[in-house]
Order: sequence, then C-alpha cells, then structure tokens
Amino acid sequence: MREKQYVVDALSIEESWRIFRIMAEFVEAIEELSQLGYAVSIFGSSRVTPEDEYYKKAVYLARRLVEKGFAVITGGGPGIMEAANRGAAEGGGKSVGMNIRLPFEQKPNPYANIRIEYKYFFVRKVMFVKYAMAYVVMPGGFGTMDELFEAVTLIQTKRIKAFPVILMGSDYWNGLLDWVRATMLSERKIQPEDMELLQVMDDPDQVVKHIQKLVIV
Repeated sequence: MREKQYVVDALSIEESWRIFRIMAEFVEAIEELSQLGYAVSIFGSSRVTPEDEYYKKAVYLARRLVEKGFAVITGGGPGIMEAANRGAAEGGGKSVGMNIRLPFEQKPNPYANIRIEYKYFFVRKVMFVKYAMAYVVMPGGFGTMDELFEAVTLIQTKRIKAFPVILMGSDYWNGLLDWVRATMLSERKIQPEDMELLQVMDDPDQVVKHIQKLVIV
C-alpha cells in the first residue's frame, strides 16, 4: 500500500510540475511576441521542396507582406514554413518560426530571425491565433487542416475576433469546399454564412491586397 501511495504521490508531483512547464512556455512566447505588431500566420506542407510552385509562391507572398509592414509567423519547420520564413527574412522583415519538437519531419529552418521552440502543441496553437491578423493556408496535410479548422471554429463560435482566413490554391482547396457545401451545408451542419469565413485565392498579390483592406497597417 505504501509503495502504491508513493507512486500516486510521484505522479501528482509530476502533474504539478507539468503545469509550471506549460506556464513557462506561455510566458516565454508572450514575452517574445508581445512587440511583434501586425502579423500573418502562414501554413502549409512541410514536405514541399524549393522547386515546388507553392514554395515559390510562399517566398514571394511573405516578402510582399513584410514590405507592407506585416511580420510573418510560421511553424518554423521545412517546406512551406521554410519558404515563408525565407521570404520574410530576405525582405528584411520579422520572420517568426515557432518550432514544435517532434520525432520526425519537424526541424527548424534557418530563415527565422525570431525563434521559439515548443513542447506542447496547444501552447503553440494559441500563439498562432493570438498574434495573427490573418491566416494564409497553403496546400498541406493533417497539421495544416488542424490549424485551418481550429481557427474557423474559433471565429464561428465567436471565441476570437474574426480575421481573414485565406486558402491559397484553388486546385487544391476547391474539392474540399465542394464537399463542405454539398454535405455539411446541405445537411445543415453549418450555416450559409459560415462559408464566408473562407476565401480562396491563387495570386499572392491579391492575398496581400485582401489582407490590407481588412487590416490597416
């Protein structure tokens, strides 16, 4: 019985320390980003190469954003994240990489000039939302979908102030949106106005102009 109680006590202590580690991640991130100013979070696949069309578009988009006074925030890893950090850094702007420690895929890219490393996914996700004036979501996998739908859910439920959520790449996203309309909307799982939360665009310059219209810098 005593050995069992020792195990319970040890687990309780570990849980208490976990709370402090979570708090420390929040404090570090907020201190680092509190003076960031207007920023745009860019998401997309970690698996694309510099030869990919969307890698090139992400570089150009990020450069144009920093030229207009925005900082750029990414997940800090390779692929689209690297491209966006690269464009922002090469444009002389604030290039934020918020890296998550993972056993595979996620390694920090060299282009972020503001770097934060996270252990906890949910802390990192809060920071993406907290400091973004807009989301630009490029083609990606489950992680990209996760960030997209969490933001849309928070806006839909009015847990955060609405901001532009732009899906870049009509060829990639139109199939998903067709299904959302044909299934979710037709079965009344969402409201017609919910579809207005998402904008689909292909031209990086159009994306920048759309964000500027809604966010005065």
